[in-house]
Amino acid sequence: MGSTPMSSSELFDRIAHEIYQQGYCVIRQALPEKLGMALAREVRTLPDDRFSRAGIGRQADYQNVETIRRDEICWIDNSTPAGQEWLLWTDGLKQALNRRLFLGLFSFESHYAHYREGDFYKVHLDAFRGQQNRVLTVVTYLNPDWTDNDGGELLIYPEKSGVPLLTVQPEFGTLVVFLSEEFPHEVLPARADRYSIAGWYRINTSDRNRVDPEL
Repeated sequence: MGSTPMSSSELFDRIAHEIYQQGYCVIRQALPEKLGMALAREVRTLPDDRFSRAGIGRQADYQNVETIRRDEICWIDNSTPAGQEWLLWTDGLKQALNRRLFLGLFSFESHYAHYREGDFYKVHLDAFRGQQNRVLTVVTYLNPDWTDNDGGELLIYPEKSGVPLLTVQPEFGTLVVFLSEEFPHEVLPARADRYSIAGWYRINTSDRNRVDPEL
């Protein structure tokens, strides 16, 4: 028999505690199963033209560099029931983290990611120190029956070390949360179709001359 799932409050408390203590957390079977299954079904049935080859950088700095990153993405919005439920769940997490850690998280963006056989993403940071464009990274996996032989592991590194701090198998329902500026990470080559969601919480740095997050 499996363990009893944590309530949302218990889960959010654990995430907040581990982020406060060490800057990251990895929790297996964290995503509510009903939500995870709905997202897993949706990502596999979306039309191919909803996905685009992922790149690096934002806006004017955006580049498609397949020597660094080779996956396809589809941004998630409120246009589907699964997307609505996911964004509602992540909003609950945002509110909980703001109450517990006073992070000032303001907005959230996320996308499905599909790694085909051989696809990878080399070592990178999700945010650059001091820019505060992304504060907290959230990753969850949508791969029932994933095995060690399927590859596609997420490696998370300490800030100034080439030795992995964590190796995470992309198993269904596993949730990974970490400070975006602090932890370089990479995705090893997949040996089977690998599906996940990557998301980022941002703070509001708007002033009278600039709107941020930008629309």
